Amino acid sequence: MNRTRRAVRATVRRASGRLPGRGSTRSDEGSAVVEFVTLGVLLLVPLVYLVVVLGRLQAGAFAVEGAAREAARVLAAAPDEGTGVARANTAVALALDDQGFDDAAGSLAVACSTQPCHTAGARITVTVGLDVVLPGVPAFVDLAVPTRVPVRAQAVHVVDRFGP
Repeated sequence: MNRTRRAVRATVRRASGRLPGRGSTRSDEGSAVVEFVTLGVLLLVPLVYLVVVLGRLQAGAFAVEGAAREAARVLAAAPDEGTGVARANTAVALALDDQGFDDAAGSLAVACSTQPCHTAGARITVTVGLDVVLPGVPAFVDLAVPTRVPVRAQAVHVVDRFGP
């Protein structure tokens, strides 16, 4: 029996160079976990940042679209042009604030098909613009690389024939 054990051990030594379970250490044990965690973090961080940036851009698109629509509606329903522009600026500020943007960051442009704007049947075109700043990018980087994405929306509303 001793002879058989010795023969088996000799065969194992020749095949692997070591006896299993006795001082054998493999140099790559546990490296799969380290590689998985490293690659997971390297791939997950840019993916999460991409989702955050796309979410911020979508919020900007929602903000300018809603702001343009409401500003055009308010302008068309106002009793005069001065009141309409003031109400349109308020509508733009509310729409931008609703999506978490500073109301001073937005721009409002009004164009009318006829003068004065409140002529019956006149088309009022409102364009609202916003520069969405990429989240997490330091301000000094903006000097070298553009870190703002312009988002614009346009809405057209017709003044009622029978007046506001």
